[in-house]
Amino acid sequence: MSDALSLLALFSSSFLSATILPGNSEVVFVTLLTTVNTAPWLLLVVAIIGNTLGGLTNVIIGRIAPVPKHHPRLELAMKWLQRFGSPALLLSWLPVMGDLLCLLAGWLRLPWWSVTFFMLLGKSLRYLLVMVITLKSISFFS
Repeated sequence: MSDALSLLALFSSSFLSATILPGNSEVVFVTLLTTVNTAPWLLLVVAIIGNTLGGLTNVIIGRIAPVPKHHPRLELAMKWLQRFGSPALLLSWLPVMGDLLCLLAGWLRLPWWSVTFFMLLGKSLRYLLVMVITLKSISFFS
C-alpha cells in the first residue's frame, strides 16, 4: 500500500471512528505503525486530525439535532458536561460515551474553541500513548 493510500485509510478510519458510526481506528493506527515505512509522527498527526474532525462532526450534529431522549448513558454524559463543561471532552475518545459527550457539547452549545481544544488534547494523548506503547513493544520484542 502506498504512503498516500495508507494515510487516507488512517484518516478515514479515524474520522469515522469518532462519529456515531462504529469503528476502531486504533487497530488501523497500530497496523500502519508496524507495517509501513511512513514516519510515526505523520501517522500520529493524521490520526489525531481525522479523529478530532469526526468528533467535531458529532458536535455539529448535536447543534442541529432535536433535544435528545433520556437514556442512562446520555444522563451520565449530560451530568459530566454540566459539571465539568468543555474539559469533559478530554474523554471524547471513549467508546460510546465519547460520542455522547460530543453530541451533547453541541446540543448545549459549548464554546467552539474550548470544545476543540479539549477534544484535540484528549484524542492526542490517547493516540500518543498508543504509539509509544506500540513502538516500545516493537523495540522490546525485536
